[in-house]
Amino acid sequence: MRVEIWSDIACPWCYIGKARFEKGLADFAHRDDVEVVHRSFELDPNRPKGDVGPVIPMLAEKYGRTLEEARQMEANVASNAHAEGLGYLADGRDHGNTFDIHRLLHLAKERGRQNELLDLAYRANFAEERSVFDAEVLVEIAVAAGLDEAEARTVLADQDAYADAVRADEREAAELGANAVPFFVLDRTYGISGGQPAEVFTRALEQAWQAHTPALKTIEGDAEACGPEGCEVPRR
Repeated sequence: MRVEIWSDIACPWCYIGKARFEKGLADFAHRDDVEVVHRSFELDPNRPKGDVGPVIPMLAEKYGRTLEEARQMEANVASNAHAEGLGYLADGRDHGNTFDIHRLLHLAKERGRQNELLDLAYRANFAEERSVFDAEVLVEIAVAAGLDEAEARTVLADQDAYADAVRADEREAAELGANAVPFFVLDRTYGISGGQPAEVFTRALEQAWQAHTPALKTIEGDAEACGPEGCEVPRR
């Protein structure tokens, strides 16, 4: 069974939702038979690449709040992250265009290191004072995730590298009706929006598994058969 997760590195609920999903998956009996694929979704695709700034003023402007209200919003998110055992800086983080990160994640997918890179990118963005909108930081994270440094630098230098893959993911999200992230699609049968509690993911996985591998329905009939104890004697 496949689970596809549309997310953006700039989304705190994607960070929290990933942790909750993984806890829900850990409680799923068939977890070893689940393939997890991360897909691209940009929350701010029109933001210029070089436009990087602190997150608190961005939130205040976006939601029409004061700086203090924006700080309180971030503090509330931080509380949810801490409850999941995640590090979270409620202030002092950057915000910017995430296209390069998504392109690098597609390279990591091809090299079997996508989950590792995503975890490190989330940690750098939300829990550490490291700007994931800096190319050198991205290279450091890529290498730590197990990618080749030269290959990562080549991808980042070529704005066309994996650009089509990112755009394809985003078109598919739109076709599925996903207009917010995180968005989880279970076996192309069930969709879950938002960073739901772990138990919600476990129940959804169980439901999707039942649809994926339905129980065999036996049609009863009046006919002889053989079993461990022997064969039935024909009535006629």
